[in-house]
Amino acid sequence: MGVRGPIMFPLHRGRRLRVNESIRSLVRETTLSPADFMFPMFIAEGENVQVEIPSMPGIFRRSIDLTVKEVQELFDLGIRAVNIYVKVSEDLKDNIGKEAWNPNGLMQQAIRAIKAACPEMIVMPDVALDPYSVYGHDGIIENGDVANDATNDALVKMAVSHAQAGADFVAPSDMMDGRVLRLRQGLDAAGFENVGIMSYSAKYASAFYGPFRDALDSAPRESDVVVPKDKKTYQMDYANRIEAIKEVLWDVEEGADMVMVKPGIAYLDIVREVKNAVNVPVTVFHVSGEYAMIKAAAERGWLDNDKIMMEQLMCIKRAGASLISTYFAKEAAILLKK
Repeated sequence: MGVRGPIMFPLHRGRRLRVNESIRSLVRETTLSPADFMFPMFIAEGENVQVEIPSMPGIFRRSIDLTVKEVQELFDLGIRAVNIYVKVSEDLKDNIGKEAWNPNGLMQQAIRAIKAACPEMIVMPDVALDPYSVYGHDGIIENGDVANDATNDALVKMAVSHAQAGADFVAPSDMMDGRVLRLRQGLDAAGFENVGIMSYSAKYASAFYGPFRDALDSAPRESDVVVPKDKKTYQMDYANRIEAIKEVLWDVEEGADMVMVKPGIAYLDIVREVKNAVNVPVTVFHVSGEYAMIKAAAERGWLDNDKIMMEQLMCIKRAGASLISTYFAKEAAILLKK
């Protein structure tokens, strides 16, 4: 007879371990704390600027001064990492993305300001060219496609500029082949051996990113120049599982200190596969579309925001996440403090 066969009952009753919350807490296999979260933040030009993103209720583009205040609040809640992105002015965008490594650019200013105000907060700036691209792609357009190796050269300049500004990790989200090795070599050559790489290793070409692209105006655009209409030539096909393992193993071999699976809830099978395959921390991005769906349903009274938020975050952690990048980080941390 199996464990659940009739001979085992009533000797074994699973409900004995569910009688009340005290017992349930004693035997709980997975736990959450604010230190499990990383908060994605959007930086805007100016001072005293705070603009809510319509498709992401409760999430804002903030100027550096208000971003610093928010970072200090996050740190006081126990959150120890932020992943930062910038909304770049249209007049600074081009095909090369050269504003991305401007030592006085918005990203570089933001890194310096955050580290000056809250030195112990781990800052992981995004490394990709789409916020800086006139075409909205993660790399340089050549001959109608994203040029892999030329883009890697640009990403190295970008990453080194982030390190010079004080970044603790760089977070390449571009999905170019070989970029982790190039970034590791470039950082080391510039004297930043201790700056880590959190690689977006298994990043899928997903429709869940829509609100994020609204926040940064970073979606692919129509153009007189021939450009790919979407990001499927470099982001992964969501039908594939084995490919994710290959991609993360390559990144680890190239020097990634952490690997990321993105999106989150719809890809928990991939999270577990990756966790089983690598010996580095696994980050999961609980992405903008996943956040927006919960907010929209909660606003209509169809779901309980707090209960669904905590259930999804727990499921991501249970699947194998060491760190969860989530727009719910602050909300969840406040709830966990109660």
